Amino acid sequence: MGVGGKGNPQVNQGVSDLYKSVFIHGLYLLKMPPSIAAKKNGGFDPDVFLATIGDGRKILLAPKKQVIFAQGDEADAIFYVQRGRVRLTVVSKIGKEATIAIVTQGNFFGEGSLAGQLQRMGSAAAMTDCEILRVEKKTMMDALHREPALSEMFVAYLLGRNIRYEEDLVDQLFNSSEKRLARVLLLLAHFGKEGIPETVVPKISQETLADMVGTTRSRVSFFMNRFRKLGFIHYAGGTEGALQVHSSLLNVVLHD
Repeated sequence: MGVGGKGNPQVNQGVSDLYKSVFIHGLYLLKMPPSIAAKKNGGFDPDVFLATIGDGRKILLAPKKQVIFAQGDEADAIFYVQRGRVRLTVVSKIGKEATIAIVTQGNFFGEGSLAGQLQRMGSAAAMTDCEILRVEKKTMMDALHREPALSEMFVAYLLGRNIRYEEDLVDQLFNSSEKRLARVLLLLAHFGKEGIPETVVPKISQETLADMVGTTRSRVSFFMNRFRKLGFIHYAGGTEGALQVHSSLLNVVLHD
């Protein structure tokens, strides 16, 4: 029997239902804005706390395309995005690069340093002009022990990230490249309300989308044209060339 029991309709339906449930829950966790997170933590505002954490922190102003850290660098700090978007990538031994995540405002990255990671397993670069808080490992560890609300928020973030990784694995194993592309676009757009377009990333390339989906640029181009004709996405044009995504694109993901 193949992966997921392809010969068993009941198993296939179970996997499909599980994927839908995980997908919706993962979207909810990833789109939660800092203001909502603050309310869930009794009014605790991570932006304010992290900005006043004391020694061992530094604000980085990273212009678009600037490398924040490179694969193999010393893992001695954690980062918190206060403004902008950061692209996380990894390069294989044969030089093939893959995009593993795009981190937006109100989210951490580089957290492997807190779990004993000595060297960066991947690279991080600014996709837009960014304002990023760099917190040294010891400073962050002390703050997590000292401030329960920060610790609670950080654990919730890690759980959300873990759900995302599990969802990525299910997505790669069971779904077509068209569904995977639709899911990536919805995640980037933070899954807005029905009929309300939200800006994704200015001038996001089809090569980047292909990396994230695990397919070719030509397939991404084909599906993007289909989504546009069906009214699921819209090219806003202008100097930034922003792409707008409608939540109706969710129909592609959830359609069996």
